[in-house]
Amino acid sequence: QAQLVESGGGLVQAGDSLRLSCVASIRTFSRYTMGWFRQAPGKEREYVAAISWNGGRTYFADSVKGRFTISRDNAKNTVYLQMNSLKSEDTAVYYCAAHGRDAIPRSSHEYDYWGQGTQVTVSS
Repeated sequence: QAQLVESGGGLVQAGDSLRLSCVASIRTFSRYTMGWFRQAPGKEREYVAAISWNGGRTYFADSVKGRFTISRDNAKNTVYLQMNSLKSEDTAVYYCAAHGRDAIPRSSHEYDYWGQGTQVTVSS
C-alpha cells in the first residue's frame, strides 16, 4: 500500500514563499505522475499542479501560473511545490497525489493515492 506524506505548510504573510514536500512510499515512484491539489474551507478540492514521471512536463492551474513551480526528485521519492508571492486566496489544505499511468490528469478522481494534507495559511 502506498503512502504519501506532505510537509512544509504553515502560516505566512501575503507575498511570502513556502515550499511543500511530499515523500512517497511507492516502490515504482518514478513511473507515477504526481499532482498537487488544495481544498479551502467550504470549497471543493481543486487542481493546483502536476508533473510527469520524469519531470519533463509540468502543468499549473491558471490561478497559480507564474507563482508556483512543481519539481520532483525520483532518487528521493519526493515531489515539491514551490509557492511564491502567496495570496490570501491560496489558503487551503494542500494534498499531493499519485497517478499510476502515463497521463497528467487534472481531475482528482484520476489519482490513485493521496497524502493526508498540510495546512497553508496566508494572512493579508
